[in-house]
Amino acid sequence: MSILPVLDLMQGQIVRGVAGRRSEYRPIISKVVASAEPLAVALALREQFGFSEFYLADLDAIQGGLPDLGSYQQLQDAGFRLWIDAGLRTHKDRTLKMLIVANVAGIVVGLESIETPEDLWRTIARVGSERVAFSLDLQAGRPLGHTDAWGTDDPFAIAAHAVRKLGVRRLIVLDLARVGVGQGTGTEELCVRLKGAFPEVRLIAGGGVGSIEEVRRLEQSGIEQVLVASAFHDGRFTRVDLAG
Repeated sequence: MSILPVLDLMQGQIVRGVAGRRSEYRPIISKVVASAEPLAVALALREQFGFSEFYLADLDAIQGGLPDLGSYQQLQDAGFRLWIDAGLRTHKDRTLKMLIVANVAGIVVGLESIETPEDLWRTIARVGSERVAFSLDLQAGRPLGHTDAWGTDDPFAIAAHAVRKLGVRRLIVLDLARVGVGQGTGTEELCVRLKGAFPEVRLIAGGGVGSIEEVRRLEQSGIEQVLVASAFHDGRFTRVDLAG
């Protein structure tokens, strides 16, 4: 079972995402760790579940601030591999240089943030397709970001363009309206369609995953990795679940 646990980072703390309403995000209250400090949370998840790789959403950077390089380095020094969304906007963005210098395992390029398809293509050309994941960011099923630059607001068409024309080999499908509410991803049909069209692409889905049964169902649909955050802190996933 391939779960990629999520760390939503804001103002130096791990916060709980709530349907993409970032003004409402607050430090986590967790059944697995007493602290919201990033390293403490990551260490607890490694001890409890064996995780050594995380998807990290740097929400301050996504909203226009600077990347939290100190937290990245602290986590990497403790042996964690990080896939980081730091709100990359263009291939000339200094954020990209910071992430390269920080030697992060993977760079997440979010549809919400990136300005043009060319910027995604040039980022892949610079760091390699295996180190880049394109996040198809949605809000209640509608694509976020500069969709005019893509010439469409159809999620499948945007993903298809990214794969066929830009060299994307890792694709995240994430509906922010579903985050933290435990009602499922809401994107299963889209994911099945994408996997059928592009079986060579590593497909990652998340947003509102609330049970181990849902994780298994998503994997049976061909999804290679599932993003999970709140379900760990709420106690809905156990070590036994993951062992099964």
